[in-house]
Order: sequence, then structure tokens, then C-alpha cells
Amino acid sequence: MKHLLCIFLVIALGNISFKANAYTERNMLQKAADETTLKNVLVMQQAWVPYPAYTDRTAWDTLMGPNKQRLIEAGEKLLNYKWQLIPATAYLEYERTGDRKVMENPYGANTQALNTLMLAELAEGKGRFIDQLLNGAYMSCEMNSWVLSAHLPYQSSKRSLPDFREQVIDLGSGGYGALMAWIHFFFHKSFDKINPVVSLQMRAAIKERILDPYMDNDKLWWMAFHWKPGQIINNWNPWCNSNVLQCFLLMENDKNRLAKAVYRTMQSVDKFINFVKSDGACEEGTSYWGHAAGKLYDYLQILSEGTGGKLSLFAEPMIRRMGEYMSRSYVGNGWVVNFADASAQGGGDPLLIYRYGKAVKSDEMMHFAAYLLNGKKPYATMGNDAFRSLQSLLCYNDLERVIPKHDIPDVTWYSETEFCYMHNKDGLFLATKGGFNNESHNHNDVGTFSLFVNTTPVFIDAGVGTYTKKTFSSDRYTIWTMQSDYHNLPVINGISQKFGQRYKAMNTTCNEKKYTFSTDIAGAYPTTAKVKSWIRSYTLDGRKLTITDNYVLNELLVANQINFLTWGKVTFPSAGKVCIEVKGEKVELDYPSQFKAELERIKLDDSRLSNVWGKEIYRITLKTEVKKATGSYKFVIQQMK
Repeated sequence: MKHLLCIFLVIALGNISFKANAYTERNMLQKAADETTLKNVLVMQQAWVPYPAYTDRTAWDTLMGPNKQRLIEAGEKLLNYKWQLIPATAYLEYERTGDRKVMENPYGANTQALNTLMLAELAEGKGRFIDQLLNGAYMSCEMNSWVLSAHLPYQSSKRSLPDFREQVIDLGSGGYGALMAWIHFFFHKSFDKINPVVSLQMRAAIKERILDPYMDNDKLWWMAFHWKPGQIINNWNPWCNSNVLQCFLLMENDKNRLAKAVYRTMQSVDKFINFVKSDGACEEGTSYWGHAAGKLYDYLQILSEGTGGKLSLFAEPMIRRMGEYMSRSYVGNGWVVNFADASAQGGGDPLLIYRYGKAVKSDEMMHFAAYLLNGKKPYATMGNDAFRSLQSLLCYNDLERVIPKHDIPDVTWYSETEFCYMHNKDGLFLATKGGFNNESHNHNDVGTFSLFVNTTPVFIDAGVGTYTKKTFSSDRYTIWTMQSDYHNLPVINGISQKFGQRYKAMNTTCNEKKYTFSTDIAGAYPTTAKVKSWIRSYTLDGRKLTITDNYVLNELLVANQINFLTWGKVTFPSAGKVCIEVKGEKVELDYPSQFKAELERIKLDDSRLSNVWGKEIYRITLKTEVKKATGSYKFVIQQMK
């Protein structure tokens, strides 16, 4: 497999008719408007921008409200900020050791400083921050590239050092370009009073790095213009397109060129909407929701603004379902359902969730956004995303008045993506999945589950460690967090699940009335596992979760093994029982007498994991000497008072 950067692009092998991998030619945006129609509704000369002119101080004071002093104080801390040079060796570190952070840390500090200074100057309006903004903008133009080192191997050179002869667009460069476009929009007149060359250089840099390569290069994988069945289209598509759209709407004033560019983004984003399952689930995991569905919302909001509200998909039920996935996946106390590379912590940005909910008329999302605030006042979003910061200023007052409530159905069944969430009045929350092993940010986890007791995770999905070059390479599945052996799954005939399009669940069902979920996971294992069927079933009943494995092997090689991943204190009070205590919650796992339990302590040296779980988690391994080609196992997890 060739170099792969922040995404695991794989051309699949085998049968691609599996419904969880369906691509549906919806083309919602192109059906809403062709290029001629779009041209007629585009709002020109940045008249679409919903924020006051920089010089309209009364309007900015009203808009900023309680954010004003907070943003000014944040900007004051950066008046003496030293803009950080990113040396060649920082870029090269990615290909030398796989370390991304040595380049990304100073890069991120610079973009956050730019965004904060922009907000501070908009808040105060006295020109105190203009020189620092000028310094940052000038320095940014002097960079050879705005692309992150981990994504630069998309250059023809395949190297992680910027090549001035070629410009590609990635998550970093797109966001940088959008930020520079907003700074240019608000402050180019102020810059021109100092020296007009800076504004001209900004415009030239955005054109060279964003506008021209977007129109001239249709081979960028995330644009998906050359998509083939089996390839992934994920959060990169709406994320990059939303940034590109901002750049064009803010910088291009020729109607013909603008219409052509905006329509091109519509064609590209349609590919993402076509790829996502109509049930609305985010297969990348909950913590990617803000970059997947959330960035699609950003794109659609910008497109709506830029066309005077004439072009909108917010009435589409699928778009609403994509938004509500975030509220459905939230367990409580900061814990969320996590599959794939997603983290088990994080409820999302309340202001983003509120804006999305308001756009699609979802009371569930708007109340959930207020619920996440937990009584705190909403403030403007900071960071390095200029659009989200500015948009947050438009809605914080409205959000403050919303009644906090997290009201979701007891069972949510995503029948195409094959995710199932169940929770009950006894405090249990179960998340299960079928799916296949080539989902975006995939882990080999077909058939796994997570169990939360009174919002506390007990049986867990560890998530993923800090991203390195190895994470998105052919060595990805040598990392333990990616392997089925470190999910709540069996090892069949001594064989683990395998990565690839053909490794998938079959006959996945959910009975929402009976709180049951069932899937045949045999297809997620290679032929060497010699498994004909392995039906994993889950039943949630009061304080109890029952897991049943019914299996048929074509040939018996070695005894089967069942793994459970957990955290907290694990003890073995007697044969056939495991006791787990976590954060004041206690459960007991009863398992068949033929098994013997072993405990593995997994030390977490990676901060991305330890920040969630602490210093260690545990793998309970159930081993048996009983060898049967067909059989049934029953495991009961009981909440203890």
C-alpha cells in the first residue's frame, strides 16, 4: 500500500454489494440547482456576509455582548506573540520518525493566534491588534505551503517537505486559506493604510494555494471526482470543500468564475452525501461528527448564505438525521459511544450543535446543545476555525434561552450502518455494531459492543492513540488498538478479524421492542478461521445484558477465546465470575464453566489514551480447552447494587 495520510483510502477487494457500503446517487445539491440557476442566485461582492463591517462599532458591540471583553483579553495576551517559524526539519520529521506534532504544534499556535487576534480586533475596533495581524498575515504568505507535513506526501514528490512547485489542498491549507480570506475581508483597508502590498500578497497566496489548485486539479482524493466502489469518502470532503467555498465567496467577484467554482464544490460534496448512509450515522465515530456531519452543515450554511437562502438542503430528512446522530450517541457526563478512531469522551461543540439543530428544525439537537452547557453561559467559539468562531457570535444569545434537555429514544437503530444504541430506565446504555472492516478510520471491530452503567463506561472501546505515520500506513493493523483481539470479540480457531472490504457482518438485525441485536460475524474473519457462522446476539433486560455466541466451524483447529476490554478494578471472586468496579459502579460477568479467565494489564503510555482512561485498562481473556466444532456460549453481565 502506498503512502496514506490522515485517511485510510483503500480500493477494496471482493464483493461490494453489501448494503452497509452502498453508494447512492442522490446528488441532492445538483438536483437543487444547475450551474445556470446557481449563477442567477449567487449574492455577489460579499453582500451575503452576515456580520457587520469592521467599522460599524455599534453593531459589533451589540453582536459581541459579553464576549467582547473576553476576546479582547485573549488578544492582549498575543500582542507580543512571536510568530513561529516552522523549519525544514520539522516537516521532515514526519518521514524520518513519523512524528506529526513537531510540525503541527507551531503551525496550530500560529493559526490560533491569527484567529484570536482577528476576533479581538473585531471586538475592540481601535486598531491595537492590526500590526500583529499584519505580521501574522505577512508571515503566512511567506510560507511555501499551508499544508500539514503528514499530508504533503500527496505532492508528486511523495515527500513531507513543501515543494514550492506544486500546491495541494488538505485540511490544514483549506482552513488556513479560509482564515486568511476572512482577515483580508475585514482588514484589507486597514492593511492598505500601512502598505497595500500585504493585502495583494494575501490575495495572491489564497489564489495560488486554494483557488487555482481547486479548479485545476480534479485528482485530489477527497474531491471524489474519480471515486470507485470500495473507496472511502469521509470528513475530508465537506471539511475541505467548506473552506474552499469560503475562499471563493470571499475572494472571487467575477460571477462566471464564481458560479463555476461554487458548482464544482456542489458536485464534490454531493459525492460525500451519496457515500453517507441515509440512516445518518457517522461511521467514523462520534468525535469525528463535528468534522463530518458538522462540516457538511458548515458547507450547507455557507452555500445558503451565499445564495441568499435560495439553495438549501436543510429540509432533507437525511441531513437532519446526520445532525441528530450526535445527540443519540451521547451517553452522559462527557461520555459518548465510540467506534473506530473516535474517543470515548467529548460531547461536541454546543454552539455548532445548536446552529445545526436550528437549521434543520431539530428540537432534540437544540435542547441537547443547552444540556451540554450544564448551566454554563455560552461564549464565542475560539480556536483556529474562523467561520465557526464568527457563526458562534450569531447564536450564543439564543442558545442561552433554550431549555436544557437530553431526550432521545430508548433504542436507535441505524439499519444501513448497522449501529444500534439501547438504553433503559435501570441506567444501562448498550452500543453495538455490525458493519464491515473498511469503514473510515476503521478498526477491526465487527460485532463489538460497549456497555455503560449510569453513564460510566465499563466494557469499553479503547479508541486510538496519537496519530503518527504508522497510523495511516500499511502497518496500521500492527497497532493493538486497531485489532479485534483488543475489542469485545472472539478469537476464532486462533484467528483474529481481518481488515478489508469483504470482511463484514451478515444478517444484522435489531428488535427495538425486545431490546435485542444480532449479527453473524463469521464473514469478518479470513478463511483460515474455518468459521461457517458465528452469530453474536445481545439482549438488554433491566440491569442485565446477555451475550450469546452460537457458532458453527467448518473445521476445528484450536479452542476458541473470548476477549473483553474494561477499566477499573477487576477481580475473580469465584469460578465463572468476574467482578468489575469502576467509578462507584459494580458489575459481575458470569461466564460458562468451561472457560478460565486471565487478566492482562495494558499500560497506557500514549497521552491520547491515558487522558481518557488513566494509566491502564484491562483485557479479560476467557480461554477454554473444550474443542467443539459447533456450540453456544452465554455471558451475562449483571449490574450489582
